[in-house]
Amino acid sequence: MARSYLAEARKRVGPKRERIRPIVERLAREHPDATIALRFRAELELLVSVMLSAQTTDVNVNRVTERLFEKYRRPEDYLAVPVEELEDDIRPTGFFRQKTKSLRGTMRMLIEEFDGKVPRTLEELTRLPGVARKTANVVASELGHTQGIVVDTHVRRLAQRLGLTKHDDPVKIERDLQKIVPREYWGVFPHLLIWHGRRVCLARGPQCESCVLNDLCPSSRV
Repeated sequence: MARSYLAEARKRVGPKRERIRPIVERLAREHPDATIALRFRAELELLVSVMLSAQTTDVNVNRVTERLFEKYRRPEDYLAVPVEELEDDIRPTGFFRQKTKSLRGTMRMLIEEFDGKVPRTLEELTRLPGVARKTANVVASELGHTQGIVVDTHVRRLAQRLGLTKHDDPVKIERDLQKIVPREYWGVFPHLLIWHGRRVCLARGPQCESCVLNDLCPSSRV
């Protein structure tokens, strides 16, 4: 299916390198509020929120962290309570035992190797327990040190529908996007695709008739 997207793109809507800037510009006008949906006030809260967001919704994470961040303010706080207590505090986010293990391991490493501060580089961030490349990309980008392009389920779906990649693997998708998306857009591009995916280009029923990209998209039904 992905190959047919690319073939159609070449025939009907032109090369992806020529389409990418109009795609970004139109989405930016359509979704001026496209930013991260997680709520946080500090760098550590950002890191924890993104770690907790795996396999659950941002709304659910925000509901949990509203109380969590009043109780846990420093890396030391996550290590000062019994494991079971932290598990209970994050239980609604799902996979709470593994997330608790990752959080405690991360907090320990922050204290021992990073002076309690959240690192900025992908290499350092991905050394933290439970922090894979997607999480590292989100954290680095939100801290103003964008080094890659976040690929979540929305980004993958829309990048494929738009004929920007033929891959399913997030690392390969990111590599494809980095080749064509101007670097100054690396930080905002995922947010634009995510919000467009939530509002218009839905997984089961894309609203192509009202999509600002329908003439640039090989998958458009218009």
